[in-house]
Amino acid sequence: MSLRSELGLARRSFGSLSPRIALFLVRARLRAKRTGDQFSVDASVRPEKLSTLLRHAKGRRHIVELGTGTAWATIALALDDPQRRIVSYDPFERDRERYLSLVPAAVRDRITLIAEPGEVGPADGTAPVDLLFIDSSHLREPTVAEYTAWLPAMTPGGVIIFDDYGHHAWPGVAEAVTELGVQGTVEADLFVAPVAGAAAAPRG
Repeated sequence: MSLRSELGLARRSFGSLSPRIALFLVRARLRAKRTGDQFSVDASVRPEKLSTLLRHAKGRRHIVELGTGTAWATIALALDDPQRRIVSYDPFERDRERYLSLVPAAVRDRITLIAEPGEVGPADGTAPVDLLFIDSSHLREPTVAEYTAWLPAMTPGGVIIFDDYGHHAWPGVAEAVTELGVQGTVEADLFVAPVAGAAAAPRG
């Protein structure tokens, strides 16, 4: 697909996103198609969900993502706020540099990639987390383990967002939410759960 065609698609699909993020997604899609990376095209967060994620991320400066994939959502979160830092966990090796190289070093420097599963929980010294985005295995037991590991690190007024809640292919997400007794709302196939309780303190 040509750049003009991609820009046309962007106007239709990415209209709710900022021009900076929409441009990154256009360039990422072009690079994915030119390099045969169909995984990224298929697995990236869709614009409606990304828009919802970014809306809930507004004003939140410390974000943890569980399930990096090829880092499209990670990069979008960093582009959205120049003071935001994102730590993203994923044990699977993928060529993320091909997309990280599309954004300035100042954006990349605010992204930390950790090659471990999300259920390892926060490391010593981790800052309180304003938003936790769970987009990893989509299986019940790992999702329960991730939520349980990270809940103590959350700030009051923070939010935990589960991807693909209710998706027919991933029943484990809804099963995990039910098992945990988490209260929240469903928005664009995301389960959004506000966090209450005492302030989290840095570990270590």
